Amino acid sequence: MAYRAEKPPIAESSDELRARIPGWGVDLDPKDRPSNPREKFDPDLNGAHWDFPERQPEKWPRERSIEHAFLTPVFGTSCPPKGLSGIMRKYAYRRFSEARAAHWLILIAADRVDSVESNLRSYLTLHPDNPITETGILSEYSRHGIKSRFGQKRTDIKHQWMDPLIVGTPWVIRLLIVYRVVKAVRKLRRTR
Repeated sequence: MAYRAEKPPIAESSDELRARIPGWGVDLDPKDRPSNPREKFDPDLNGAHWDFPERQPEKWPRERSIEHAFLTPVFGTSCPPKGLSGIMRKYAYRRFSEARAAHWLILIAADRVDSVESNLRSYLTLHPDNPITETGILSEYSRHGIKSRFGQKRTDIKHQWMDPLIVGTPWVIRLLIVYRVVKAVRKLRRTR
């Protein structure tokens, strides 16, 4: 069973490992350990103080790989699944094994969808995303960004021409959509 307190048995003895792997077990002697003066050895201490770890409470249904019988005792809670991206993530975990490419491709697509959802959500706040400050374009001029690219063997120069397209294209598309929506609303008002 997974998540047991006792240490699993070692396949080979220390002497066999030392004979086979040069340098194995060099820190077995406490005098050779850098932490020796501070280290307190307790032979009765075996590590974990439980047979099975206490389970973390599940505040919402968590994604769980279909390879596992149950959810791990401890899991992350910082990003609960939400919106379309959350539905995509739940589907990837419910339907596909972690060994399948479809599982990971759906999770990657869900990350992209989450990025768009977060961006759209920012428009509903009083402080929408600002492409000028958030992309760091101003630091190119104030922090010698352009000058640092020339005369260096920097890898990012190879894809530098793509960066404005990758960052700017979604903003141009959004501006076109806003322009068309405003134009359609004005046309509707005129016809009334």
